[in-house]
Amino acid sequence: MQITIDEAKCCGAGQCVLVAPDVFDQRDDDGVVVLLDPAPPAGLFDAVQEAAAVCPAAAIEVRA
Repeated sequence: MQITIDEAKCCGAGQCVLVAPDVFDQRDDDGVVVLLDPAPPAGLFDAVQEAAAVCPAAAIEVRA
């Protein structure tokens, strides 16, 4: 799995961090998403897919 983030789209809602905290974090100054692991293990696939689905700005792209 490969994850890409469009920081320009990110609105800082933090839903991705709540769903997959091992993969996503947020910058302290503006809340924009930080990708901790661009190629996480397969065991996190469902959580990453959910994080992308709940992102209100559609800033997360996941490729299997």
